[in-house]
Amino acid sequence: MGMITRVRARLQSINTPTKIDPRIQDEKTAQTVCLLSVVLLLPYFARGHASVLVSSVGLAYSCLVLPMVISVNYKYSLSGLRPMIANLKEKCDFIIQPIVHFAWRLYAPVDRTEKLFMKMTNIFTMINQLVFFMLCDRVLVPGQRVTCLYSLMFYNVIAYCVAYIKELIEKEDWSPYVTMAEHSNIKHLAMSATKIVLEWTKAVTFIITVVFMLLVFGLEQGLEHYHPTSIYTAVTWLYYMATEKVFVDFFPSILLFLQLDVLESLESLWAPVILRAFTLAISLLLALPLIIYGQYRFVFTVLYLNAYLRCKEMLLNSLRVLNTERAVLNQYRYATREELASFDDVCAVCLSPMRLARITPCHHIFHGDCLRQCLKASDTCPICKREFKFD
Repeated sequence: MGMITRVRARLQSINTPTKIDPRIQDEKTAQTVCLLSVVLLLPYFARGHASVLVSSVGLAYSCLVLPMVISVNYKYSLSGLRPMIANLKEKCDFIIQPIVHFAWRLYAPVDRTEKLFMKMTNIFTMINQLVFFMLCDRVLVPGQRVTCLYSLMFYNVIAYCVAYIKELIEKEDWSPYVTMAEHSNIKHLAMSATKIVLEWTKAVTFIITVVFMLLVFGLEQGLEHYHPTSIYTAVTWLYYMATEKVFVDFFPSILLFLQLDVLESLESLWAPVILRAFTLAISLLLALPLIIYGQYRFVFTVLYLNAYLRCKEMLLNSLRVLNTERAVLNQYRYATREELASFDDVCAVCLSPMRLARITPCHHIFHGDCLRQCLKASDTCPICKREFKFD
């Protein structure tokens, strides 16, 4: 009986499958996948047969094999591969970090100079406009060299006239005199005389400028070499309006008039970002044709002044402010249509209709801008006064 029992136990141990460690099993699968991947990728390295892969059969083979190889190797990756990649990354960081640190120390004085140059807003804008107008001369009206100067002069005159008219419209104190104090009737003679002379000088300069422009365009004297095309005029005028302060100040009002819900009443913050992105894109677009003609020096000037510095100025100023405000709002998700309907589509702060709104952790709904203004005063809900907490 004992003999039969021992034989039966051995037979059962042979038929019973042994449990394998899942990590060992995954490693074996990964090794098999790696070998199969090498076999499937051999046609790409075979000499004389690689050209076949460009044909229709080769393209079909690539479309079938490559996604499968990548996905399977991603799912079953070799355990020894990860430490090797981490070690390689460590060595690269050890070599690259000192180089980056040394390069930054060399670039730091240039960076300070660029920031100082960008702070001189009027000079920075004028140089950007001049370089862009020269770019338009070479791309849109080749052969003309003074078109940019004439155009910039005319646009500056128009900007001056618009600024003066805007000042007259927004002016509240029309008295030519300056009093000694805010609530005093005693006139300051020296300041009053200075104010009168200044106002008359502005008025006379405005009248002379308008008359001069009418005479130039009416008689067409001195404009023999000025022949801009309609495309040139449209492009340069759009760029000028997107960079000149007088017209830039009007853009937030246009965005407010459009009432785009996606802006969430942040038009004053979105406006400079949109305008700078527009000037950056149009400069890059017009600089591309000059690369074909081999004008590399001028292209480098355009890319540096009108692309790189513009982008850097946008990132340091307007885009950073916008991202800060949006980061505050992004803590609160958008309300669904059902949630808006349950609150009768009315904001509890401004009592205006809501098409796009944010919902708080305490399930109250507000306009994004209304919520942002409330958060500046307190971190509590304007309705239930509960403190906003996020997990």
